Amino acid sequence: MEQTKEPLNSMSLGFVEALYADFLEDASSVAPEWQRYFHSLGEANGSSLRQAVGPSFRRSSMFNPPTQAQPNGHGATKELNVAVLQDRVDQLIRAYRVRGHMIANLDPLGMPRPVPPELDLEFYGLTEADMDRPFSTRTIYGPDVLTLRGILKRLRTTYCRFIGAQFMHIDDLRVRNWLQHRMEGSENRIELSRREQVRIFTRLTDAVIFEEFIVKKYIGAKSFSLEGAESLIPLLDLAIEKAGEQGCSEIVLGMAHRGRLNVLANIMAKSPRLIFREFEDVAPELQAGGGDVKYHLGHSADWVTACGQKVHLSLCFNPSHLEFVNPVAIGRMRAKQDRIRDTDHRHGMVLLVHGDAAFAGEGIVQETFNMSGLQGYSVGGTIHVIVNNQIGFTTPPSEGRSTPYATDVAKMLQSPIFHVNGEDPEAVAQVVRMAMDFRQEFQRDVVIDMYCYRLRGHNETDEPSFTQPLLYQAIEKHKSTREAYLEHLLKLGGVTREEADKIESQRREQLERELSVARSEDYVPRPEMFPNPWVNYIGGPDKAVEEVETGIDRERAGRLLEIQTRVPPDFHAHPKVDRLLKLRAEMAQGKRPLDWAAGEAVALASLATDGYRIRMSGQDCTRGTFSQRHALLHDIKDGHQYLPLEHLAPNQGKVEIINSPLSEMAVLGFEYGYSLDYPDALVMWEAQFGDFVNSAQVIIDQFIASAEEKWRRLSGVVLLLPHGLEGNGPEHSSARLERFLELTASDNMQVINPTTPAQYFHALRRQVLRRLRKPLVVMTPKSLLRNPEAVSSLDELAQGRFQRVIPDRIGTSAVQRVLICSGKVYYDLDAKRREMGRDDVAILRMEQLAPLPIEQLRHALAAYSDGTPVVWVQEEPENMAAWRYLRVQLGEKLFDRLPFSGVFRRASASPATGSHSGHKREQAELLAKAFGGV
Repeated sequence: MEQTKEPLNSMSLGFVEALYADFLEDASSVAPEWQRYFHSLGEANGSSLRQAVGPSFRRSSMFNPPTQAQPNGHGATKELNVAVLQDRVDQLIRAYRVRGHMIANLDPLGMPRPVPPELDLEFYGLTEADMDRPFSTRTIYGPDVLTLRGILKRLRTTYCRFIGAQFMHIDDLRVRNWLQHRMEGSENRIELSRREQVRIFTRLTDAVIFEEFIVKKYIGAKSFSLEGAESLIPLLDLAIEKAGEQGCSEIVLGMAHRGRLNVLANIMAKSPRLIFREFEDVAPELQAGGGDVKYHLGHSADWVTACGQKVHLSLCFNPSHLEFVNPVAIGRMRAKQDRIRDTDHRHGMVLLVHGDAAFAGEGIVQETFNMSGLQGYSVGGTIHVIVNNQIGFTTPPSEGRSTPYATDVAKMLQSPIFHVNGEDPEAVAQVVRMAMDFRQEFQRDVVIDMYCYRLRGHNETDEPSFTQPLLYQAIEKHKSTREAYLEHLLKLGGVTREEADKIESQRREQLERELSVARSEDYVPRPEMFPNPWVNYIGGPDKAVEEVETGIDRERAGRLLEIQTRVPPDFHAHPKVDRLLKLRAEMAQGKRPLDWAAGEAVALASLATDGYRIRMSGQDCTRGTFSQRHALLHDIKDGHQYLPLEHLAPNQGKVEIINSPLSEMAVLGFEYGYSLDYPDALVMWEAQFGDFVNSAQVIIDQFIASAEEKWRRLSGVVLLLPHGLEGNGPEHSSARLERFLELTASDNMQVINPTTPAQYFHALRRQVLRRLRKPLVVMTPKSLLRNPEAVSSLDELAQGRFQRVIPDRIGTSAVQRVLICSGKVYYDLDAKRREMGRDDVAILRMEQLAPLPIEQLRHALAAYSDGTPVVWVQEEPENMAAWRYLRVQLGEKLFDRLPFSGVFRRASASPATGSHSGHKREQAELLAKAFGGV
């Protein structure tokens, strides 16, 4: 057979097994020397090669073939021996790439790690006698031949020293080879100049002295110190410097509270006097119930690198929900990139600092990873840094995760994971440089898992030895990273003791000066100013902001809708979509009224042609959950796509309508982050059904609802939440209107439940055209999307503005009862009124629920006589939707003259019944009661 002519170094166990299979089928089909060898295996070991070799490929006759040549003189045994030895070595090399990280010296506390059997020479039948035998190293960067001793030295230095790399899960051979060559070529070492070593030592000193200073000056105060993980400061310093070298001009950082004050002072250039003033807490009246604790605050600063590159740094504010800032930070960076048209994602970078327990434990990490390679959410790769304290509050890794590493969730990405001993700053420097170069080359996420420890408890008032006595006995005896690195530099002659002492004394003196200023009576901190592009936008009370005209010329509205009905000549639309486009063309001509989707399409088109950017994302939002939008068309012959909103005018704003992954938390967090850095864009997130917003509650509570109050940060993000009880069961009925209303105070959010396409049109335009920037929550319809009553004319788009309260169309003289409602139930009430011929009942629509339109409501009710009963009608249960909110806000008598009561379904733990027949019966009872029935 021709197989025996292959090069010796390509012979492998697989090749020999295939040859043996041929031998078993027809012995004469293989060369005589192979026949004799396979006969000897069978006689010695049994019926098959695999049995002879054994499942672990150890101590088998195959791996120990006879050393004497066969009588025919062909020397096949000798050839096989050489090939098998090479195969064993190749397997050993691969094992170090795959498993070498498992014996790397990662833990600063030196906890022992078991050695995997795959890294033992005996596993492959290799012995000390083979150590000085030369082998091919064609798969290793460097010389073509090395002794086994040399190969082992290179592999152990590369993969088992202070850096452990996981990269063999990456499918792309080109990427794996890049990493192999980068690591094995340098043996995962970095040569630092004296200047670089001094810089690292200085940054370590900055970190250590800052923490020591806080502990001594503010005894017992919570600061969530970085002690035990001070290498984070030189790590960030090196990453920012490298980013500047690579042409990066913007970095958005996100991190939890541990080490945050240190990062603020030593990386973000926040003046220590401001931090100390926050510790002093001398003016609590200025917060007036707002603000946040000092270790949740964000900051912005400009950094000038050693090469002269200016890099703007933005550290995101973050609540104690540790990892939930991740998509927010990435959304902010995407907005920054889009603003400068950085479509290649080269001029900005996200750097996220995680805790080990949170990284492994919180699902938002996986959700965010899943978006990293998606076109609508990519930012060109994120650098993830895990400050691995090897504990979460009081929980050790054995109780906090089911995986060997905190980083194992990151293996879902086609990206490397670098584990590094944080007590070796030069290993940290090597990893940072390699991670930054990898991101620059492949624009993928990279994970740096920096092993360290937590010197103190969860916070400075905590006693960690209650639950980890042995761990903290070891920590108490351990010298700091700065001390260890100083000893290293002193041995190398990289720094003198006098230089080290001078660096330390200068840092202490500087902090003393800053503290003196912070404690002075005449010190008045300057409030942080909103950077561009926020100069033209404000927050604050809704009524303090002037109204704007949101109508557009009737002809323009028709033209903008008509343009969206055109497709290129070679585009083949689906027949049903083609009919929809024809209907919209009739709407554009005024031949039929506009439905909900048409009103939205004109709103988006009008803003885009005015130069505003439009961004909408959500599950299946390009088509629309209810097949109503069809913003993105698909050719039925070849599948290519066409977005009419992108073809309105030559200089229009960019329009993106993006189907999101099946995620609410991360996607809404991303869109919220996007809105923070693009205030002049219309940024919308649409839930597939309104109740899906339940899965994004942390983003709503901790960011959207409270950011202005806590952090003075504004957002105009829009939430589109399909809402309405229509017999579809409890899970697809309610967008939890009551939760948003419970969160409203101080005009922090706008909550509306519009009933016409024109109202929706004006609300979207108002959101962009007003100077006010507030989150907007829209209860959007389902059945009203095609309800022939829920329509608007082109004239209604041209005239007026969003009406917070819509009065009734009937006269007031005969009215004996006033119903107030919101949303879809209005059409049910109106139909019931016509059916009953009840012209004595007026129906008002409260289109905006927050901020509550008190004056507009007062005006709408002014014509009704004192004592006229006013009834709030909602189809939701009594304990949900707006009733309890309104009762608290308005009391039992409106404006001291109109008795106020409510009609609703009975209080329930579930939003709606699962029975369609039951729903219809309940709805009929509700409507009857609204008109005074029992």
